[in-house]
Amino acid sequence: MGIGLGIVLLVVGAIFYFTNIDSNVLNMSSGTGNTIGIILMAAGALAIILALVMNAQRTRTQHTTVTERRGEPDVVERRTTGRDDVV
Repeated sequence: MGIGLGIVLLVVGAIFYFTNIDSNVLNMSSGTGNTIGIILMAAGALAIILALVMNAQRTRTQHTTVTERRGEPDVVERRTTGRDDVV
């Protein structure tokens, strides 16, 4: 989502910056369109950079699974008296 949003903002910002929009609907002079275009392009570049950083962090994350077993132990400890003469 972040990379797509950044690309859309870059394209819309470039349209505002590089074209002269003089219509009754938008009514922006070239100075206003240039300013909005620069702001949208900067926001798009920032969105792409943040999306790439977050994606890189996600790939470095390690997941650890802890399995806990309850019940009798697998290894049985036997005690010896240490004397060989016990029959």
